[in-house]
Amino acid sequence: MVCICGLAMKSFAQERIVEGVVFDKTTKERIAKVNIVNLRTKQSIYNTLKAEFKISVLPDDQLIVSKLGYFTDTVKIPANNTLLIYLKPTATQLKQVNIRDTLQTPYKRYLATKSEYSKAYGSNAYRDVLSLSPGSGAGISIDAIWNSFSREGRNAQKLQGYIERDYHENQIDFRFNKQFVANITGLKDPMLTDFMQKYRPGYYTVINAGQYEFIASIRANLKRYLRNQKAFALPDLK
Repeated sequence: MVCICGLAMKSFAQERIVEGVVFDKTTKERIAKVNIVNLRTKQSIYNTLKAEFKISVLPDDQLIVSKLGYFTDTVKIPANNTLLIYLKPTATQLKQVNIRDTLQTPYKRYLATKSEYSKAYGSNAYRDVLSLSPGSGAGISIDAIWNSFSREGRNAQKLQGYIERDYHENQIDFRFNKQFVANITGLKDPMLTDFMQKYRPGYYTVINAGQYEFIASIRANLKRYLRNQKAFALPDLK
């Protein structure tokens, strides 16, 4: 009986607490919610949100480490009290690819262009000669006067004009596009392109006309086009 108790006490004395951290083998980042099981004692624990854990072991114990999305690993107990575990992902993580939205609305593209050329919209943004200040009535805008006489101010105004015109054209193209016009008219190239060039709507028509009015105007122009396809055509080059 004494021998048995001595062996039990010796076995108990050899148990110790081992600490560990679990990492992603690819990214080297810590991973949490990992299951650690001692094969001998069947003790099952999960590591913390910091990817750390503590578990009772004997020198010859083995730990089964597993997590969904990673290959399960069997780990032996180290001589020291720190165990660093690196789990390999079951799927290869692709490099992040940034996709630029090429189908932005004209207004979003307009804002992006204004941001890109922000210098042209600095002091020149206040281009009205008369400015209104709360409680003080109308006054003279110093920025507007500066823009009227300085070369930099005039260049900024020209750039603003180009950006505004480009925005207007993009608005027209966005609504008066080939697929939409083809569905309304039933035309196909080259007649479709010819019709769209000759009866391209104006900016204010595009932004103010309702859908019914817009479609009606396209159909009315289609009738004119079919009656005389040479209308509005440029003269042949000699």
